[in-house]
Amino acid sequence: MAQDDIDSITGLPDELDIEGDLARAEQRVSIRTDERRYGKAMTIVEDIDTETVDVSELASELKSQLATGGTVDDGRIELQGDHTDRLPELLEDRGFSLAE
Repeated sequence: MAQDDIDSITGLPDELDIEGDLARAEQRVSIRTDERRYGKAMTIVEDIDTETVDVSELASELKSQLATGGTVDDGRIELQGDHTDRLPELLEDRGFSLAE
């Protein structure tokens, strides 16, 4: 392993993405539901730091895990349906903290 592959702060390999994990753990994302056209539920994940997180990639992972459609709009993830039961666990598994 080359010296360039070692993080200067943590001393651990860059491929572990320790700084990314720390950045996600410090964030407090919030989850809420909204009612859209025809009374359909929409689950919204907000307060994501777009500087440290690839929101599009996260949205893609969540949509796949939840088998639902959705989009990214203004730095927030909008998922079709009410996923407030499973979404907190999926976000915590990815290192995010939830706002109370």
